[in-house]
Amino acid sequence: MLVKDVMNKNVVVGKPDLTVKEASKVMSEFHMGSLVILDDEKKIVGILTERDILISVAEGKDPETAAAADIMSKDVVTIEPDKKIEEAVDLMVKYKIKKLPVVRDEKLIGIVTASDIVVVEPKLINSIADLVSIRMPKYSGG
Repeated sequence: MLVKDVMNKNVVVGKPDLTVKEASKVMSEFHMGSLVILDDEKKIVGILTERDILISVAEGKDPETAAAADIMSKDVVTIEPDKKIEEAVDLMVKYKIKKLPVVRDEKLIGIVTASDIVVVEPKLINSIADLVSIRMPKYSGG
């Protein structure tokens, strides 16, 4: 099975000047854990994750004024639509990420998540189990 068979083609995106508060509202409204950030040419310049937002708040950044560009992850790992799902899983495991933007000619055309893959390829569950479980010392809870 290929990435294009699993990816979600409806990707909600944001611009680099979006404030953290605005981005949080969008992510909350669409029940998403991340927001792909595009420049004016529709090329990926970053990805803003829930973790990025938590870290920025913990560091004392003001969500009303801090921009997505200030806190987003800039080295975005991507994959092409004609790659095998196993290659997507390998990238996710290697870089410890759960979301993988899908690009063609450097343009965003979709996104594939660990959850998307587990639904269609249950046999890959063991490969991505570490991505979806919490491993913290002295932590008990769900």
